[in-house]
Amino acid sequence: MVKILITGGAGFVPSSLADKLLQLGNMEVVLVDNLLTGKTENIPDHSNCKFIKCDVNNYNDIAPIMISHKFDYVFHYAAVVGVLRTLENPVMVLRDIEGIRNVLDLCKSTGVERVFYSSSSEVYGEPVVLPQHEVTTPLNSRLPYAVVKNIGEAYCRSYYQEYGLDFTIFRFFNTYGPKQSSDFVMSKFLKAALKNQDITIYGDGSQSRTFCYIDDNIDACLKTFFDESYKNEVYNIGSDVAITIKELAQTIIELTGSSSRLIHLPPLKDGDMTRRQPDNSRMRELLGRELLPYKEGIKRILSGWQ
Repeated sequence: MVKILITGGAGFVPSSLADKLLQLGNMEVVLVDNLLTGKTENIPDHSNCKFIKCDVNNYNDIAPIMISHKFDYVFHYAAVVGVLRTLENPVMVLRDIEGIRNVLDLCKSTGVERVFYSSSSEVYGEPVVLPQHEVTTPLNSRLPYAVVKNIGEAYCRSYYQEYGLDFTIFRFFNTYGPKQSSDFVMSKFLKAALKNQDITIYGDGSQSRTFCYIDDNIDACLKTFFDESYKNEVYNIGSDVAITIKELAQTIIELTGSSSRLIHLPPLKDGDMTRRQPDNSRMRELLGRELLPYKEGIKRILSGWQ
């Protein structure tokens, strides 16, 4: 059995990763989560899956788990997430640095072969060039959440240089799917539209984003897991097709046949970048196929919810 730890495992993306790993067989998966934003209903019901409530930012919480299980691989996805939550709780966001250090210290001390780190498109900050490339695009982050993700990347590289702990870094752009909570724009808009409720947009809605369906995210990440040649690299994980937030809302209203109205709120003072778009050529290489168009992804979610 290959032993795998996924931190933040009750969250949308980590639990979806666990679902796929467990389908592959020969995997023993342990999920840890403090349930700040994770949900127990996301946890796979599988004989080879175990959930432990745990705060990775507390060394005494995570250390016994990692020492006793001696995992082969660790996916460190635990973090405070959500634009408003991270803006309103900047000190709590900074505490995630402790979790990064705890996990990496325990990885190098317990024989973990490789750690997979969930970084973010936020490390690029307000874009100075599009599309944003893993190597050539400057990291222009300044908000606490983005700075912490950047620090996490530096920790991964440092532990590789100092201790030989292999890593793979994923810079996640907007990912959506059936399990996503309503904290995030795609699911928030969908749930409002299905109830014919007002859809609220910050500012004029001209800010642009890309949207990656969860299956494309998981398939690309797992390609790096099964192929040793992708060690010690950074990958943008996201679609490169940009649309404005207003266009997204209008598309959702159209696809759901909703009578929802668009309501414009004052722009956020921080955290709502005007544009975000990855150079995902390396992700396309991983997948060996095209990504799912966002309209098709929305239709999949709607069919699954009905």
